[in-house]
Amino acid sequence: MNITELKENIKTLKAVDYKKTPLDKGYTDKILYINVGNNEVKEKEVPPMMKEKFVGGRGYGLKLLWDATKADTKWNDPENEIIISPGPIAGITQYSGAGKSLLVSLSPQTDSVMDSNVGGFFGPFLKFSGFDALELQGKAEKDIIIYIDGKNEKIEIIEDPGFSTDTHILAEELTELYAEDENDAKHLGIVSTGAAAENSLLGMINFTFYDVKRQKIRLKQAGRGGIGTVMRDKRIKAIVAKVEKISGNLNNVDNMEMIRERGKRFNREMKELDDKQCQMRRKGTANIINVMNDYDLLPVHNFKYGSHDDGYKIHSDVFRDEYFTQNVPDGCWIGCTMSCAKGVDDFELRTGPYKGQQVIVDGPEYENAAGLGANLGIFDPAYIIEANFYCDTYGICTITWGTVMAFIMECYENGILNKERTGGLELNFGNKEDSMELLHQLARGEGFGKVAGMGVKKMKEMFIEKGWGDPKFLQDIAMENKGLEYSQYVSKESLAQQGGYAMTNKGPQHDEAWLIFMDMVNNQLPSFEDKAEALHYMPMFRTWFGLMGLCKLCWNDVVPESNVEAEEPHKIPEHVDNYVAIYKGVTGKPFDKEELIRQSERVYNFQRIFNLRRGFGKRIHDAQPYRAAGPVTVEEYESRADRYDKQLKEEAGFDPEGKSVEEKLAALRKYREDRYEQLIDAVYKRRGWTMDGIPTIEHLKELGMDLPEVLEEVKKHLN
Repeated sequence: MNITELKENIKTLKAVDYKKTPLDKGYTDKILYINVGNNEVKEKEVPPMMKEKFVGGRGYGLKLLWDATKADTKWNDPENEIIISPGPIAGITQYSGAGKSLLVSLSPQTDSVMDSNVGGFFGPFLKFSGFDALELQGKAEKDIIIYIDGKNEKIEIIEDPGFSTDTHILAEELTELYAEDENDAKHLGIVSTGAAAENSLLGMINFTFYDVKRQKIRLKQAGRGGIGTVMRDKRIKAIVAKVEKISGNLNNVDNMEMIRERGKRFNREMKELDDKQCQMRRKGTANIINVMNDYDLLPVHNFKYGSHDDGYKIHSDVFRDEYFTQNVPDGCWIGCTMSCAKGVDDFELRTGPYKGQQVIVDGPEYENAAGLGANLGIFDPAYIIEANFYCDTYGICTITWGTVMAFIMECYENGILNKERTGGLELNFGNKEDSMELLHQLARGEGFGKVAGMGVKKMKEMFIEKGWGDPKFLQDIAMENKGLEYSQYVSKESLAQQGGYAMTNKGPQHDEAWLIFMDMVNNQLPSFEDKAEALHYMPMFRTWFGLMGLCKLCWNDVVPESNVEAEEPHKIPEHVDNYVAIYKGVTGKPFDKEELIRQSERVYNFQRIFNLRRGFGKRIHDAQPYRAAGPVTVEEYESRADRYDKQLKEEAGFDPEGKSVEEKLAALRKYREDRYEQLIDAVYKRRGWTMDGIPTIEHLKELGMDLPEVLEEVKKHLN
């Protein structure tokens, strides 16, 4: 059907008028609750306690999900929720990176609490429409679309008349439906996913942003943990928010001049320093591909190696000079001068249902190039871009898919999988054609694609159950923790980064603690106590971005020239001071860098206890696959033999002379596993947790997170 026919076939299931609550100092203190099972739509007040202790963003999502679910709620139960909350700072346009939203739900992959951050227009537009959070519950009988019309103060639920499934087309159709004209397109923010989310546990969610210069709809992703799968299980096809205008102070902040002054300072740094530092405006996060390869940190062949001779083929200069469109304002929120959301225009697809069509591809970012490229042994920029596009429009997390494919390829090369088991696909490292076909199979819900769509943890369990491989080997090479696939950094030589991955609340995602350079390259964390301090501060500091609606990249991807002289340069103290000033400027509340950490600690510890309620959140769940800590195979050891022999002799007290590789592997493994256990001890002590990873009652009282229901849950798990 064309758009006219689609409009004629729309059936409105619910229409509700509401009175928009204006923002006051970053908040409306209103939550929009929608139950798609019975089409209930209502406003909920934010209690003062919730605002004080949970702040916004991820905090609001966790509290709402806790209240809505029980310990045994499954991800596909109607009472599971998806909460979208942008935070009090989100939506300002005077400081870069202030357009983020946090999504929270029970995960199909981990069976526990998942949070995922995303840019784009929807979160700020939700706020401008009068709501600090959107709380979605229930299951619809048929596909629906939710329309939040902040311009006309109306909320509608319509039955899907037959819109397209894949995001890049669906977003265009919904823009044509809801925008009054081309100029009005920039007033829409659209949330959707795609076909892969319907046929796997790996579904992600796309948020649109309108590129005024290109006059194209573009995408950012809430990728981790399968929240897109939850969205499709609820039969929500899309959510649209529309605003009347975007003006300078819709947040109604307390002190605009304070915010504006810090914004000007940051913009000056971007203009003067970015080309000399990371080139975010020219390369985006892809700027570190070659850096990771140079430092042996780029995942190759399922994290087996950290570099490859063909790494130069996907050097960031290649993407900058041959693919990324330059000199366009690539910000995913208005006013962001970092402009890191790079895009490839007019890219002609070679495979799949859209073969021969020219499309815009958002990215690739570093994680996409590393995961879809190097980790699969594929050093072809065009392949990476095409896989990036299809992951986005199909609604599948690129980080997850890269690690899933890498695991499958290593299993194939070791005889755990074969052509019979894969339905005829040859999934060796480097096989572009068959790996792309597997992605298309996943979207169609066919063949071995259905197995791949289970994710690494469930595939590993399936292969072991079927007797297809040595269980110990499969455990060692399956790069997942808590059911979530590893993001794309090799952590073998950074004990702190091993903790930064495996000790996370949701699973191994680098947004909590990225400590590789501090630990491995700059040697700033020599002792266990130093590492523990970093693994306390960094996750707490970075959690704060998810409470506020801020992007982390603007914190440390350009730094003041004077930063090298700072007392703690790794914290970028001048930028921390910017954030303190911005928070005060928005809210008018007293605030300092110590309270910033305390705000995060309250929420971080609450999430740990939420995991306890879900049956997780203890020391055993912070274990890591050995591939994350050291070499698993003989060839892996021999590829870095000089390094490993030296470490055995100088650090582990084991003389490698005359020993077999198998003996050296065993000695190195014992040494590294012991060190990781010592790290856990140090981190738990610093975080105020027991040696089983449970927050103590005393610590919770000190933080002010001693809510009765929280203490009750903790007491169940303390000896």
